[in-house]
Amino acid sequence: MEYPNLLPRFLKYVKVNSRSDEHSDRFPSTKRQEDFQKEVVMKDLEDLGLSDVHYNQKSGCVIAEIPSNIDYEVPVMGFLAHCDTADFNAENVRPQVHENYDGKSKIQLGDSDFYLDPEVFPNLKKYAGKTLITTSGDTLLGGDDKCGVSEVVTLAEYLMNHPEVKHGKIRLAFTPDEEIGTGAPHFDIDEFGADFGYTLDGAAPGKLDWGTFSAATFTLNIQGVNVHPSVAKNQMISAIQIGINFQNQLPADEVPEKTDGRQGFFHLTDFQGTVDNAYLEYIVRDFERDGLERRKNLVKDIVTKMNDEFGTERIKLTMRDQYYNMADELEKHMDVVNLARDAYRKEGLTEIDEDPIRGGTDGSQLTYRGLPCPNLFSGQENMHGRYEYTVLESMYKAVDVMIRMVEMNATNNK
Repeated sequence: MEYPNLLPRFLKYVKVNSRSDEHSDRFPSTKRQEDFQKEVVMKDLEDLGLSDVHYNQKSGCVIAEIPSNIDYEVPVMGFLAHCDTADFNAENVRPQVHENYDGKSKIQLGDSDFYLDPEVFPNLKKYAGKTLITTSGDTLLGGDDKCGVSEVVTLAEYLMNHPEVKHGKIRLAFTPDEEIGTGAPHFDIDEFGADFGYTLDGAAPGKLDWGTFSAATFTLNIQGVNVHPSVAKNQMISAIQIGINFQNQLPADEVPEKTDGRQGFFHLTDFQGTVDNAYLEYIVRDFERDGLERRKNLVKDIVTKMNDEFGTERIKLTMRDQYYNMADELEKHMDVVNLARDAYRKEGLTEIDEDPIRGGTDGSQLTYRGLPCPNLFSGQENMHGRYEYTVLESMYKAVDVMIRMVEMNATNNK
């Protein structure tokens, strides 16, 4: 089905900079997210006539409700989408709309020297005849997750205007700071009031995510000894070199660029340093909890060994878990997964991709906190950079699937 307000809504949303900031000491991490939630998303929901539309300052979420239009109780469904965008230029986003793409040509990104090339990004070949929305080459698009935000608002618009579609109570949440992993811990599950939920934060149509990485992060703060190079022998201790030595003791092939499928990795995401002091930041990923613990223990063992060799704590390790593979919990709630599967099939998506994603979602944390929450596709592709794009027809299909799901939840529980 086509939804005439979906594209203009999406274009309006992506033009607003709502980038999060992992180095911020406030929550939500940026005021611009709050402004987008309150001044744009919340206003749209109020204009549609939804119930209980409000901003929860403690959780940083916009919450809304689509009231039930049936006379019996069914489990309360929830749909969630995050309002922040990733760590890439999000200022002055100028989305480019390409109608009736031929499925084979390079697409110039605005007037830049960058192109979307189907030989580099082969998914493009599937979209002949479709409408693509791309960047202008100097920013991200923000489809992660303004595809999801636009689709959930469009779901609300459709259901409010079509009372013939029967459904129970539906709760909506528009969340902050998903990209930096700090939003979900603040989410108020009790206030949300759903029995189960779905994030709209996945890739192409047919993708259904209910397995994720288990994840941790750690930092190293390294203290060196800086003296003049002319008298450095047996005195200088380079913090930079210590960081290099640590990195070289991790498995060389267990990095993102050399792994796929169910293989985990160590990923150095930041390295800053001088002779006197260095700072390294890593993420650690594994699909198995035991595997994650083995990786964490390897890091601890290397740090302990190196500090022992120095005879003092030159390397300070700080480590924390981020989220766990939600499949371990969702296996106890397969009815939630099956509802999505059945809706996909009824909407013609017979090839369902349920491979675990090499990442995580807010649902990873929420599932472990008691809200079963798989991830549905939203149509975002090549996320987090200038090559990001989405397909309008994919976004239409995401709304179709949600409508089907709310209908099935009502009929299956009658």
